[in-house]
Amino acid sequence: MHPDPLASFKLHDRVALVTGASSGLGARFARVLDAAGAKLVLAARRTDRLEKLAGELRDALPVSCDVTNDAHVGALVDEALKHHEHIDILVNAAGDAAPYPAEEEPLDTFRRIVALNLTAAFAVSQRVGRHMLERGRGSIVNIASVLGLVGGGLRSLPSYAASKGGLVNLTRELALEWAGRGVRVNAIAPAYFQSEMTERIFTNEKALAKISRMTPMRRPGEPHELDGALLFFASDASSYVTGQVLAVDGGLLAGRQ
Repeated sequence: MHPDPLASFKLHDRVALVTGASSGLGARFARVLDAAGAKLVLAARRTDRLEKLAGELRDALPVSCDVTNDAHVGALVDEALKHHEHIDILVNAAGDAAPYPAEEEPLDTFRRIVALNLTAAFAVSQRVGRHMLERGRGSIVNIASVLGLVGGGLRSLPSYAASKGGLVNLTRELALEWAGRGVRVNAIAPAYFQSEMTERIFTNEKALAKISRMTPMRRPGEPHELDGALLFFASDASSYVTGQVLAVDGGLLAGRQ
C-alpha cells in the first residue's frame, strides 16, 4: 500500500482556535483550517463579522473577545472547551500596527500595540497551553512578521517591530519549554500581504512599487501563499518541528541576514 503524502496535512476532528478572526489574515486562516477539516473557534471583538464568517464555515463557534482583557481570554478558552472539550491548534493572528517615527510615537500607542501583538499572544498561549500540556499534544502558530526579524521596513513602525520581535523570541522560548511535553510552537513571518491592516499600502501605487523593488520576487504576497505554511505548522506534517520561524517573504530576507 502506497503512503498518502497529504494525509498528515489533514485536520479532521481537530479543533482550532483563531484569534483576530474577524478580518484579514485571521479570517483567511480560519477558512483554510476549515477547508482542511478542522472545527473552528473564532475570536475577535467584532461580533457581527465573526458571526458572518462562522455562518460560511462547516463548524465554527464565534466568540466575541478582546484578547487584551485577561477575563475575556479566560472566558474564551472556557467556552471553547465547553463546546468542543479540547483544543488542538491555536493561531495567534490578532494584531495591529501604528505608523509613527520613533521620536513621535505616543507611549500609550506603543503600549497598546505591544499589549495586543505580544502580551495578548502570550496570555492566550499560556491559557491554551495549559490545556494542551495536560493532554500532551497541541500546536501553536504565532503570526509574526519579517519586521520581527529585521528592521527597515516600508514605514516607521517601532511598536509593531518591537512587538513582533518579541513574538519571535517568545515562540522560541515556549517551544523549548514545551517541546518535551507534546506541544509545538512555531511562527510564520509574512512580508507584505494585503489585509485590512495594510489596505492603505495596497491602494498606494508608490508604496506597491517600492515593495516590488524591495522584494526579489518583485511583488507582494498573494493571500493563498500563506496557506501552506499555516497547514504545515498546524498539522502533523510538522510533528518534528518546533521553535521555527518561517518567513514567507518572496526572498526579502535572503540578502539581509
